[in-house]
Order: sequence, then C-alpha cells, then structure tokens
Amino acid sequence: MSEMEIKSLEERFNQRIANDEKIEAKDWMPEKYRKTHIRQISQHAHSEIVGMLPEGNWITRCPTLRRKVALLAKVQDEGGHGLYLYSAAETLGISREELIDQLLSGEAKYSSIFNYPALTWADMGAIGWLVDGAAIMNQVALINTSYGPYSRAMIRICKEESFHQRQGYEIMMALMNGTQEQRDMAQDALNRWWWPSLMMFGPRDAESPNTEQSMRWKLKRKTNDELRQAFVDQTVPQAELIGLRIPDDKLKWNEERKHYDFGDIDWEEFWQVVNGHGPCNKQRLEARRKAHEDGAWVRDAAMAYAEKHANKTYRQAV
Repeated sequence: MSEMEIKSLEERFNQRIANDEKIEAKDWMPEKYRKTHIRQISQHAHSEIVGMLPEGNWITRCPTLRRKVALLAKVQDEGGHGLYLYSAAETLGISREELIDQLLSGEAKYSSIFNYPALTWADMGAIGWLVDGAAIMNQVALINTSYGPYSRAMIRICKEESFHQRQGYEIMMALMNGTQEQRDMAQDALNRWWWPSLMMFGPRDAESPNTEQSMRWKLKRKTNDELRQAFVDQTVPQAELIGLRIPDDKLKWNEERKHYDFGDIDWEEFWQVVNGHGPCNKQRLEARRKAHEDGAWVRDAAMAYAEKHANKTYRQAV
C-alpha cells in the first residue's frame, strides 16, 4: 500500500472518529490504535479474572446463605465479564491463548486494586461499593468508546457492575446498623480500601503516557483525574449517609469549584503495586497459574471433542 493510500485511510479514519462513528473489527485502523485497544481491553479482561480471587476466597465464609448466593452470583458475573472482553480483544487479531500467556507471564497488567488482601467480611462490602463503584465510573464512559465490540460489551457489564455496587453498599449499611464491632469493621475496611480505590483511575493526567492519545481516538471520554474527582464527589455523601468517615484529613467541600478537595495519593505505593511489588501481586499470579495448569485437562478434552465432532461432520458431508 502506497504512502498516499495510507494517508487517505488515516484521514478517513480520523473523520469517522470525529463523527462519533464506531470502528468495527473489519474496518481499517492504524496499527497503534489496534495495539492500544488490545492493551486496554486485555487489561480490563485480566482485571475481571484476577478480581474473582479476593471475593472467591470469602464464598465459604459468608455470614448467611443469602449473602453466599449474592457473592456467588457476583463472582460468576466477573468471570463472564472477562470472557466478553477477551472475545472483544480477539476481534483485533490476537488469540485468547496469547492474552492468557501475557497475564500469566506478568507481561500484561491488571488493575492494581486486586493486589490488596480482603481481610474481613466487611471487605466484601468495601470492594463492591468502592472498587465496583470506581469501575462503573470508568466503564459507563466506555459504552461510548470508539471501538464497536468493546462498546457493546460494556453495556451488559455496566448493568451488572451496578448490581455489584449496590450489593456492596448494602453490606456496609447492614454493618453500620449492627454492633459497635461491626461498625468498626466497616470503618476499617473503608480505611484500607479508600486510597487504593482512588489509585484505580490510574496515574495523574500529567504522568499518564496514554491518556492524550486515548482521548484523541475516543478510547476514553474522560481523563484519569476527571474520573477520580467524579468518584470522590459521588462517594463522600454515600459514606456520610450511613455514618462512615472518609480517611482523609484534607477532604472538604470546595464551594468555588463545586467539588470536594482531597488529599494527596501515595503515588510511590501506586507504582510499587503496578510494578509487581504490592501485598498480593505474587499470590494473585500464582493462583491464576495454578488454576490454568489444573484446568489443562479440561481444555485438552474440549479440543479433542471439537476435533472429533469436526471430523465426523466432515465425513458425513463427503
């Protein structure tokens, strides 16, 4: 393809982005757009799969059968989200095997939030309320992302994440209406998950290497800092309503900005976790590797069955 032809395709692509048209799998796209979207979608998919671990650990320890059923449903949803997203990434020309290999080798990233331990039952409330709440803040905007398969996957994911957030908040409400020990447990969970939840939105805009390009291609509709501010503004009143205190001495309403001012994030901790040195990084990857190895026989059996069925169909056809 000549340089002039490529330039013409790029101009047409940019015009489609400007017109808010969806880019589909068979459409021409710049290679950097394709690779950027593979990175973004796969990171999202990996986060859903790894995110099953801290909650799955509490399924056998739920305080009631109702709580167990709800938590089982939530963990199942997250596995489904990962599958939707791996499927969306595959439309960009990468295989699921490659995506999984990148996760298990540590080459691919997933959300830093899942490298923190879930120590008490109240953590199931904090994760649902805060972590899924932060995810929704980011994912609702992704419904309008420029890549069609990713955009459509986000519609169902956002609906289910909304249920997860309500489930988590309801757990926190129940604890805050309980004994002093239960209220203390809820406050402790908030104290531990608040700052990692703010880190979920990624580095500050000035230090984010991908934000500018992602905004230009409409892969993202809001910057990291804009999403983080919206999350704080939404979550603080929710905490106050049930008697929880946000663990930030600098938090206050700014009447002039019509937003909450909040304290400084420990960015050194953020980068430590992102680079593999968080409290549970090693544990999370080891768990995923073991699950992958233990499930090898299932994959082999499925492939053998598919091959046998394909051969039988072929013989009948001829």
